[in-house]
Amino acid sequence: MTPITEVEGRRLALSNLDKVLHPATGTTKGELLHYYATVADALLPHLRDRPVSFLRYPDGPDGQLFFTKNPPPGTPTWVTTAPVPRSEDPRARQIVVQDLASLMWAANLVVEFHTPQWRNDAPAVADRIVFDLDPGPPATVVECCRVALWLRERLAADGLEAYAKTSGSKGLHLLVPLEPTPSEEVSAYAKQLAVQAEADHPALVVHRMNRALRPGKVFVDHSQNAAAKTTATPYTLRARARPTVSAPVTWEEVEACDDPARLDLVMDDIAPRIERYGDLLGGLFEPERAGALP
Repeated sequence: MTPITEVEGRRLALSNLDKVLHPATGTTKGELLHYYATVADALLPHLRDRPVSFLRYPDGPDGQLFFTKNPPPGTPTWVTTAPVPRSEDPRARQIVVQDLASLMWAANLVVEFHTPQWRNDAPAVADRIVFDLDPGPPATVVECCRVALWLRERLAADGLEAYAKTSGSKGLHLLVPLEPTPSEEVSAYAKQLAVQAEADHPALVVHRMNRALRPGKVFVDHSQNAAAKTTATPYTLRARARPTVSAPVTWEEVEACDDPARLDLVMDDIAPRIERYGDLLGGLFEPERAGALP
């Protein structure tokens, strides 16, 4: 029988709690739901007011994975949705996770959370910049950290403050709070910095997606600043054999990273880190930290 749980006055049917979703660690769906309930205070501000896309992995990373933007069948009427018109569907809507009940309902679907760099009240007007640093083997997150430090310094020269998080996979993400700016202008600026990074460090950085160019280098993916693109939301679990998390990290950790294991953060690491640091990305929500594009 499917357990019924009440969350903030909403009744939720939480299914298959004993199902193993991360086979390398035996992590169950019940443990996944417990994780999201535990980190909700840190996670929800990063989801709130942003249309969410889901990468669903209901049978774990070795099962079927599928990306969806549309509200799934059976979405409760109390879950917020917002219009996000697309060329193929001008009436399209997407989920907006505004509260704990909505978070737990979505987590029960077994999803990665992905969000754009803009809020639903200002589509295609970004309030942050993102750089996705993706290492081409044999490069690792260690090389990503070197590139992140270069980008941090370069952004600071333009009056912009960068924050770092792991991707939850192999790489690193940088996020920069920004005064509201059209996404196309942000995309152009991000590409400019990626090109400059490659010019300054040609043996380390590539700014083009062509995989033939990437072995041993860090791909600085600037494309996720496009209005139609999304990035893994801070604190989301990833569809991996182990329950890895896209986790905020300190700049001291980035500077000290000489082994990929140092930034290999999983579900059980996150609550103690929040207790120690708070939300390391909290500056993204402080208006005085938002910079203007040069």
